[in-house]
Amino acid sequence: MHPSIATPPPACSAVQWLFLDMNAYFASVEQQRQPQLRGRAVAVVPTMTDATCCIAVSYEARRFGVKTGTNVGDAKKLCPGLVVVEGRHEHYIETHHQIIRAVETVLPVTQVMSIDEMICQLSPPDRWPQRATEKAHAVKRAISEQVGSYLRCSVGLAPNRFLAKLASNFEKPNGLSLVTRADLPYRLHSLELTDLTGIARNMQQRLAHRGVTSTRQLCALSKPALREIWGSIVGEQWWHMLRGDDVQPIETKRRTMGHSHVLPPKLRTDGGAYAVLVRLLHKAAARLRKENYSARQLVVMIRYARDEYNIRPPTWSVQLPLAPSCRDTPTMLRLMQEAWASRPPVGVPLQAGVTLLKLEPVACVAPSLFEEDRRALRAAQTMDAVNRKVGPNALYFASMHDTRESAPMRIAFTRIPDLESEMGG
Repeated sequence: MHPSIATPPPACSAVQWLFLDMNAYFASVEQQRQPQLRGRAVAVVPTMTDATCCIAVSYEARRFGVKTGTNVGDAKKLCPGLVVVEGRHEHYIETHHQIIRAVETVLPVTQVMSIDEMICQLSPPDRWPQRATEKAHAVKRAISEQVGSYLRCSVGLAPNRFLAKLASNFEKPNGLSLVTRADLPYRLHSLELTDLTGIARNMQQRLAHRGVTSTRQLCALSKPALREIWGSIVGEQWWHMLRGDDVQPIETKRRTMGHSHVLPPKLRTDGGAYAVLVRLLHKAAARLRKENYSARQLVVMIRYARDEYNIRPPTWSVQLPLAPSCRDTPTMLRLMQEAWASRPPVGVPLQAGVTLLKLEPVACVAPSLFEEDRRALRAAQTMDAVNRKVGPNALYFASMHDTRESAPMRIAFTRIPDLESEMGG
């Protein structure tokens, strides 16, 4: 009998969580699906134009300095042999679910963190470092054998979620790193503050104002000091997380919902941009209803291309207040149309965006007393139902007729789109 089955591991060496991070995910899916791309520098883009940015790049491209967010034109200069591929997001979602099924042949997935990240809680017998490492290797094999050998992942093993995610970044690509309580805090001292998930530029500046410029200094702070810096109980959570304690994450409230799209050249006109805005609003409002939220504010945005003098006109953006119970597309469309009519035409539209803000769960909002509002909501819900049953864009607004296939599904890494909502309305 394996000793880990008979006795639990000592607290100083136990690891409870396995964090899995798929490497260069979108680019790897393309290389797995298209064998001719394997071993080549690949960049995945939202649309086939040099004016946009890379949303994912293969490790072969990274060797040339091409990164996620690099302008496509600049990426081609850095890497002359770069293969540019337009993103096929339905494939990334399909592969995501295949990966989950493969992982669950080894371990149950506790939580999907994003399109390319998930976390598994180890059972007590598997918390010995040796057993945990064996499970991690088994997960890697399952993905390679059941989904594809070009889908590599980095795995972090640690006593809490925070440290497991951190450990998954220690060795890429295809790495495996283990952190135990016995390694703390020294294992963290060589890291930059911004290597820690949750410390971005603003928090880094706040820490610097308190004289904290290194991870070593952060780990040495007391619990009250961390609470004072963060201004909430979150600071105390950091004190526990840095020491390996398994802290339950604080639930966050969803505050925004929206879509944006870089316009293809044929739609870089006022009419094309407006039609894409209608499509984006159609998608965002359908998501709002599906997830049972209402919104108090609608933000509409147009970013312009540079002119012949290489000057970019100011971005047009308008904030439109909505009634507390607003969930219907017709009302939002009417407000957007009124704002659009007063927009100063200052240049060639390049990017369109729609965002719904100040979200509230429907259960917390009193329904409208006006029959006109209730009728508009019923119409929108009927459209949703028909599109779910019949297929994508079975019902749509006339103003989006020429662009109903535009503004295709895009994946934010923290949200896996629902194919039914995204494609059917």
